[in-house]
Amino acid sequence: MIDFPESTVVRRRLPKEAFYKHLPLSAALKQKFVSDVDHITVENSLTKGNLNLAKDSEINEILLLSIILKKQDFDGKIVEAIARQNPHKLIFMLVYDDERQLAVYHSKLYRTDWTKENKLSLTLAGNTLDEIWDDLVRQIAVSSEAVLKQEGQTIDKQLKTQDEIDRLNTLIKRIEAAAWKEQQPKKRFELYTELQKYKEQLEEIIHGKA
Repeated sequence: MIDFPESTVVRRRLPKEAFYKHLPLSAALKQKFVSDVDHITVENSLTKGNLNLAKDSEINEILLLSIILKKQDFDGKIVEAIARQNPHKLIFMLVYDDERQLAVYHSKLYRTDWTKENKLSLTLAGNTLDEIWDDLVRQIAVSSEAVLKQEGQTIDKQLKTQDEIDRLNTLIKRIEAAAWKEQQPKKRFELYTELQKYKEQLEEIIHGKA
């Protein structure tokens, strides 16, 4: 669950028109915003003051926004547009029935898998808002245990590694499927050779050799 301190609670509903009327959205994406989003609520505001943090940081405020959806098949470009145009650091909780998904924009949009509300987890850790933000991004964007175990890595380095792991896993699945369907022995051999190369690269990253 998301159990942020009571001092950070806002729960202020915002008119969705305030977002889509001022965002640089295409006509099609603006229509999706109108048809797919029910409403948006500021759930929590994290600041140095309400968290009783002693040290200053570059980040002044982190907001947790809940976006109540009318349909689960939601275009992530809308979330990305909100994040890129907002001066605050934003964490998103997408809500559809009893399903929840967390999202954050950090150079690109990262999203967790959909999960039941009672299995959703997001905690605060750090002595400054900068550290808290990095850890929130890490909780949402980094899924590899190997990456999480790499101590001393910046969040940008961890995300770069996670992105490469995701890219290789996608390639491996695609080539495995192609090799399974391939009828020509020579072509199948070439695919398996390529597959082995990507698996070796993945192993190197996971075991910290890359």
